[in-house]
Amino acid sequence: MHILVTGGAGYIGSHVVKQLIEDTNNSITILDNLSTGHEATIDTLKEIFAENKRGKRSFNFIHANLADFVNVDEIFAQNKFDALIHFAASIVVPESVENPLKYYMNNTVNTTNIINMCVKHSIAKMIFSSTAAVYGDAKEIPVKETTPKDPINPYGWSKLMSEQVITDACTAHDNFDAVILRYFNVAGADSLNRIGQSFPNATHLIKVAAQTALGTREKMALFGEDYETKDGTCERDYIHVDDLASAHLKALDYLDKDDKKSPDIFNVGYGHGFSVAEVIKTMKEISGVDFKVDKEPRRVGDPAILISDNSKTKKVLGWTPKFDDIKLICQTALAWEKTV
Repeated sequence: MHILVTGGAGYIGSHVVKQLIEDTNNSITILDNLSTGHEATIDTLKEIFAENKRGKRSFNFIHANLADFVNVDEIFAQNKFDALIHFAASIVVPESVENPLKYYMNNTVNTTNIINMCVKHSIAKMIFSSTAAVYGDAKEIPVKETTPKDPINPYGWSKLMSEQVITDACTAHDNFDAVILRYFNVAGADSLNRIGQSFPNATHLIKVAAQTALGTREKMALFGEDYETKDGTCERDYIHVDDLASAHLKALDYLDKDDKKSPDIFNVGYGHGFSVAEVIKTMKEISGVDFKVDKEPRRVGDPAILISDNSKTKKVLGWTPKFDDIKLICQTALAWEKTV
């Protein structure tokens, strides 16, 4: 099978590509504009592929922008792809509030076009990188796949709109099938320290805490201590990036079955959470650094609690997480930051 991975030079995409290289016999093509992904990551993935080279499978990188519809059409026409794993997107919640059109154009419009390319060029399988942000400030905790969707920021809306396009395309076209994975809070890095989160000006809590512990940042902010949670700070379901990556391989296997999914949706998280204050405390403990944390008001678009019900993912996909340990997640994130 030849798999196209859009955004494969980015954080989550690169970890999925790494597992595809190590654990499958598929050929892989990455399409990325390197706006947030990195050429060094591609180089590392090429090295991993060379170490795991077997059979006639191939590894290719195409530097391209999904907004260039004509070029994307040519890429699809010139390559015979069997499946698409679509990561390429803008992901910063506060930025989406300040610049919503960027998110609707990059996340929803470009995704709609790439779905169109799948249908036009007979690519039958798609895995879509969605988000728990589609649930908004959920009234049901833990959230199930059936929990009402009510995004509270443009990022969440842009992803939910894309989910609807995928659903309608699956319904209309018998030769197109998809799995939607709704990610919770992804963190950590490859256990061998080969790839990690290199997103510029990152806003992810664990990465920011690791950078502050190492002195890359002078201080970090804690946004809001007045939420209705156990300690007043937001609670999130933090999942190690390698466990998230393994869910994509399970989703590929699931799509290989004959029955139409139309599409199917899965939460990918651990089913329990930690508060912002607890994460900061953990990073201070493992780093041995009592770094500076400024108390700031709440950010717009942050729900109080977001924790997954992952029972469907475990039962239907047969997914079993291996790295459900907040200390391990923080340790791998810290180790990666030492190399950046």
